[in-house]
Amino acid sequence: MLKILFIGLVWPEPSSSAAGWRILNLIKCFSTLGQVFFVSAASKSIYSADLREFGVQENSIFLNDSSFDEFVKNLLPEIVVFDRFMVEEQYGWRVAENCPNALRILDTEDLHFVRLARQDAYKKKTSIDYYSQTAKRELASILRSDLSVIISQTEMDLLSSQFNIPLEKLFYLPFQEEILTEEHINQLPTYDERLNFMFIGNFIHEPNFRTVEVLKKEIWPILRKKCPTAELHIYGAYASEKVLQLNNPKERFYIKGRAEDARNTLSTYRVLMAPIPFGAGAKGKFVDAMAAGTPSITTSIGAESMTVEYWNGFIEDDKEVFIEKAVLLYSDEAIWSAKQQMGFELFNETVADNSYTAHMLALVKDYVNNLDKLRKKNFFGEILLQQQVNATKYMSLWIEEKNKKAH
Repeated sequence: MLKILFIGLVWPEPSSSAAGWRILNLIKCFSTLGQVFFVSAASKSIYSADLREFGVQENSIFLNDSSFDEFVKNLLPEIVVFDRFMVEEQYGWRVAENCPNALRILDTEDLHFVRLARQDAYKKKTSIDYYSQTAKRELASILRSDLSVIISQTEMDLLSSQFNIPLEKLFYLPFQEEILTEEHINQLPTYDERLNFMFIGNFIHEPNFRTVEVLKKEIWPILRKKCPTAELHIYGAYASEKVLQLNNPKERFYIKGRAEDARNTLSTYRVLMAPIPFGAGAKGKFVDAMAAGTPSITTSIGAESMTVEYWNGFIEDDKEVFIEKAVLLYSDEAIWSAKQQMGFELFNETVADNSYTAHMLALVKDYVNNLDKLRKKNFFGEILLQQQVNATKYMSLWIEEKNKKAH
């Protein structure tokens, strides 16, 4: 039985964000290969999943502390999964030194350098420039890792075509869910049983706050006049004061805060509106919306890498057309029902295609058994690891000594 170590940036919160839900699914997936251990230097919250329910052993670790070296040396895992490139930067060299024969896998969540480049271009109203310092760090992390899990086909294409990352170092793994059954679909509220527009998104994530700003300032002032009885409800974990201040009952614009169950909440609404101006990766809110039978209207960035020639609503970048389509989707039951059905079909065609999981696990097992051959083929990663070890190692040791003196 293999030992698989997950090193988390945070403890997974599946009810708070798609990232938490995604990594929990990865943990369940890798559990089929052996015993999973999950560690993080972050503090738990009341929303953190109890991973012990899934047979996972939990441990707390420390940043810039050699106690991790002893921990990982004693555990001696065959596979180590890093939750985002920042974690690989912190712990990758320690794993390489103490467990050189462990397969190192990077779960990118979404490509941070892509999201930040688009965010920067949006704010400055300039063209997108992916060649940033963050890109250098994240691409170096991908090259140092034996395999990187990518959630978006668009990001796969960008990495392979624009940055020449070898495809054998990448694996495309979209959201993986069970198929939507007729029984599930028949239990969902009908068009007449649903009311109002909604948006949902974790507010730690900058694109979600900017989307709410677009809704508040550009979409809703016009849309509420065209749908005089409808309200717009905004859901999301970790809403800051600047988000809460947007609440305005007179305008029928309500900040609702955290949704304890995203899909149940979505199923009571008629339309999900998400005019996402920038971002990266795949968006969990649309997977939830399809499962909840809630048609959506979003931008091309919002639907990126999630559609196959049709959508469970409309994809519109023009604000005026966006509003027109929102009115149509909300008020025309026939169109709404047709788009809902498209959502069920899209979910079952893409998200419920679990062949990706099986292929990934087969590849991981092959890489574990042929690690030396794999690393010789991708020797640049070994070179980058040597350089990163020298830089990160001595900075980390310096911080550790400084902390000791402080105590």
